[in-house]
Amino acid sequence: MTPEFKGIGLRIGATFFFTVMVLFVKWLSDAIPVGQVVFYRSAFALIPLVLFLMWTRDFPGGLRTARPMGHVARCLLGCVAMFASFASLKYLPLAHASIIGYLAPVIAVVLARVMLGEHVTGARWFGVVFGFLGMLVMVLPEAAGAEADRSYLIGVALALLMAVFTAGAKIQIRSLALTENAGAIAFYFAATCALAGLATWPYGWADPTPEQLACLVGAGASGGVAHIMMTLSLQHSEVSKLAPFEYLSLIFAVIADVAFFGIVPGLAFYAATMFIVLATSAVAFQDLGASIRRRLRLRQV
Repeated sequence: MTPEFKGIGLRIGATFFFTVMVLFVKWLSDAIPVGQVVFYRSAFALIPLVLFLMWTRDFPGGLRTARPMGHVARCLLGCVAMFASFASLKYLPLAHASIIGYLAPVIAVVLARVMLGEHVTGARWFGVVFGFLGMLVMVLPEAAGAEADRSYLIGVALALLMAVFTAGAKIQIRSLALTENAGAIAFYFAATCALAGLATWPYGWADPTPEQLACLVGAGASGGVAHIMMTLSLQHSEVSKLAPFEYLSLIFAVIADVAFFGIVPGLAFYAATMFIVLATSAVAFQDLGASIRRRLRLRQV
């Protein structure tokens, strides 16, 4: 098997396990407090993550950092995103939460312009506009009956909050990745989220049944395995080749909604998907084009 096919297989596996994680969280959303879910998801994700870092000989040496405050910023942004994401699953179908999550790279374009002063090309502004249109297409039909679908709008607001903070975290990761070990970035994030989740214990945790406990542990384990597979996929193939397979998460989410919750997406969802996928593709292919041009210039030197 070629390295490219290994990378693609690992990326598909990562997408599958991320969907499994979200499915566990969705099952628990009505019975277990969000903070408790965040704790279990993060604490049990540390187990496969530490084993992986030991296997790659990055533990504990790879955890050393010269930019602790950069990790603090990334962890805080990502932690808020995780709380908002898990909270939104109480109100939204998996597919709807997934498609709103795709807005994160589009929002990152705006944040990069405002926070970092980065130049934003026409293609990227095209992505921003189409991403916004996609949100309107999906949300407006529900907003027309706001009284009946108030819980849906709460879910959308939480998912948008998740997308905004995920975008901020992505920008911070982009900066950290220039000097920091990828394993250290993941380890500190999981540890921070576990501590944040544990801090909610005084506010009341549920006493989980054996089935719920299995789901809590499963969410952590599947999340940890997904992260490892995603990391390994990047060692075997280029980011640009793996990016299209990220959209499989939407297909997996639709299948999970139909199979486990009997939720069939309406026409507005598919129309919104078209807009948002087009938006994220515009951003992704703009970055790919810039990368190719840089490589060509380097070869000419």
